[in-house]
Amino acid sequence: MPLVRIDLQQGRSAIEVRAIADAVQDVMLAVFAAPVGDRYQIITEHPRGHLIAEGSGIGIERSDELVIIQVFHQGRTTEQKTAAYAGLFRILAERTGLASGDLIVSMVENTKEDWSFGAGRAQFLTGEL
Repeated sequence: MPLVRIDLQQGRSAIEVRAIADAVQDVMLAVFAAPVGDRYQIITEHPRGHLIAEGSGIGIERSDELVIIQVFHQGRTTEQKTAAYAGLFRILAERTGLASGDLIVSMVENTKEDWSFGAGRAQFLTGEL
């Protein structure tokens, strides 16, 4: 059950935003083996100029089409993470035309006690999940 934050600049249509969100979910299902129907995404659109991401000195060019994705997860392997990076870029490039420099992905690992899905309980710890 990954929780995904998707940050992008304002100006895309609702259809484009949904295409990005759907592409991310498809990778979570395929690479992270998230259960079908287990979708947690937060999409935030920022005014132009409110996402600042320089190339980190590795020759990456960015544009106003920048997409930043944070994936909060538990227990994914290095192989799954690297497959997710490649899959996210491949699918977003195919479906939305995203340029190679316009995707930043960060994986944030946490543990079972770091989640509550409601009712004030830690469902992974209580055995509900």
